[in-house]
Amino acid sequence: MARVKGGFVTRRRHKKVLKLARGYFGSKHRLFRTANQQVMKSLLYAYRDRRRKKRDFRRLWVTRINAAARINGLSYSKFMFGLKLAGIDVNRKMLADLAVTDAKAFSDLALAAKQKITV
Repeated sequence: MARVKGGFVTRRRHKKVLKLARGYFGSKHRLFRTANQQVMKSLLYAYRDRRRKKRDFRRLWVTRINAAARINGLSYSKFMFGLKLAGIDVNRKMLADLAVTDAKAFSDLALAAKQKITV
């Protein structure tokens, strides 16, 4: 049986990995084995952090809403509960944007929430 040389396929695979490893420090962008390890780890980080980004943004929005709600004399949980009782359905992203950019509108929402809680 004839000997099969995998030079073309191997070289193509190595070039693909080394292209992904551009910009890495030291041997991580020069040597195939270390580059391959780092590329696999980097792809794992990218996959994990695409999911983590959603959590991080929600935490940021909750923090901003809480800060603005406390300025208006409410805690975050009471503010959100009051909005639910008032039938105001606004997501956290929009509430956080209002808290930062339009304090008057946010205070109107806080007042509506406060009235529903005390009634």
